[in-house]
Amino acid sequence: MTALDPEVIRKDFPILGRTVRNDKPLIYLDSGATSQKPRQVLDAVRDAYELHNAAAHRGTHLLGEEATDLYEGARAKVAAFLGAESNEVVFTKNATEAINLVAYAMSNATAVGGPERFRVLPGDEILITELEHHANLVPWQQLCERTGATLRWLGVTPDGRVDLAGLDEKITGRTRLVAITHQSNVTGAITPLADVVRVAHAKGALVLADAAQSVPHQPVDVGALGVDFLAFSGHKMLGPYGVGVLFGRYELLAGMPPFLTGGSMIEVVRMEGTTFLPPPQRFEPGVPFIAEAAGLGTAVDYLTALGMENVAAHEHELTAHALDLLGQIDGVTIVGPRTTEDRGGCVAFEVDGVHPHDVGQVLDELGIAVRTGHHCAWPLHRAFGVQSSTRATFYVYNTHAEVAALAEGIRHAQRFFA
Repeated sequence: MTALDPEVIRKDFPILGRTVRNDKPLIYLDSGATSQKPRQVLDAVRDAYELHNAAAHRGTHLLGEEATDLYEGARAKVAAFLGAESNEVVFTKNATEAINLVAYAMSNATAVGGPERFRVLPGDEILITELEHHANLVPWQQLCERTGATLRWLGVTPDGRVDLAGLDEKITGRTRLVAITHQSNVTGAITPLADVVRVAHAKGALVLADAAQSVPHQPVDVGALGVDFLAFSGHKMLGPYGVGVLFGRYELLAGMPPFLTGGSMIEVVRMEGTTFLPPPQRFEPGVPFIAEAAGLGTAVDYLTALGMENVAAHEHELTAHALDLLGQIDGVTIVGPRTTEDRGGCVAFEVDGVHPHDVGQVLDELGIAVRTGHHCAWPLHRAFGVQSSTRATFYVYNTHAEVAALAEGIRHAQRFFA
C-alpha cells in the first residue's frame, strides 16, 4: 500500500460503525488519549486466551511453549519496529510505568551504591521541560525528593515548542538525565531529539524520551535518535491496554538494578540473598501478560503493513486541514504551532467565551469525541496562561470529512453559547 485509504481501514474497526448520542455516527478524535483497536488485534488477544493460555517462561508443556513464543515473538516485532535489539525491549504496563522504572532504578542505585552513572546525589540535576505530560514530570520530582537532587526544566516558546535556547548552558556537568517529550500531547510539537542528545551526551548525561505520542504516528528509529531510553504505550498505537514498552540501550539496562522484584526475574535465590537475570527479564517480574503482548505485536504488524511513512503523511494532511479550518473561525485560538512543520496530528484550541468542557459536551451531542481539560499537562497550560483546552487528535482511520465536521461543530458550540 503506497497511501492510506481511511475508508478501507475503517472497516477493520468495529467500534467506528456504531452510533452514539442522538443516534449520531461516531467521529472519534481522541486517539491521543487512546486509539481504537482493529479486529486483527481483538482477534489476537482473544486467540491468546482461547488457544494458548498458559504461563509463559514456565512449564514444558505445549501451551507453555506457545505462550512463550507469543510473548517473545511480540518482543521481537517491537524491537524491529524501533530498530532495536530484542534484549533492549522491556515490557511494562504502560509508558508511565516505563518511565518510573528508570526513575526507581536510579533511586535504587543511589540507595545501594550501584553503578555511579545511575546514582543521583544532592547537587545533581534532572532536566525536563514545561511541555511534559505528568507521567514524565512527577516521577522525576519524586526522584529529586528522594535523593536531594534538583529538578530543572526548559521553557516553552510562544508557538508551543521546547525552548532549546542556551541548551549547552542548561545541561551542566551535574545533569544526570534529560527526560524530554518526543512529541507534545498538547501542542503536537516534535522535539529535535538529536540536538538534545548531542549536548547531553557531551556533558555525560543520559537521555530518556517520552515517545507515547510519536511511536504510534511516525517512523521512530532509536539508533538514529541516539536516546538512551524511550517509553511508549501499546493502547495508543492500536494495541490493547495494559502493555507498554521501555527501550533501553543494553549496556545501560545491564547495569541497572531492578525496579520490581519477585519471580521470573531471578537467577539464583538463597535465604541469604538473590541474584537477578540479565535484561530484559530482570525488569519483568511475575507471570508475563501474553494476551496483551500478542495484541501489541499484531498492532505492530498492522502499522508496519500500512507503512509508518504513510501513517505520518496521512496525519500531516488531516492536521493541515484542521489548522486551516479552525484558523478561519473567529474566536478560536490554537494552542501550539500554526503550521505542520515538525508537528504531529494533535490540535488543541480555545474557544473565546466557552469553557472547553462545554465545547466538548456540545461536540459530544454531535457524535464527535474529543478531549477536554489540561491533558495531564498543567504546567504547559499555565505557561500559556490557559486553564484548559479542547484537543482533537487524528489517526489512520480519520477522514477529511470528520475534520470538517469538527470545524462545523465548533461553530455550532459558538452559536449555542452566544
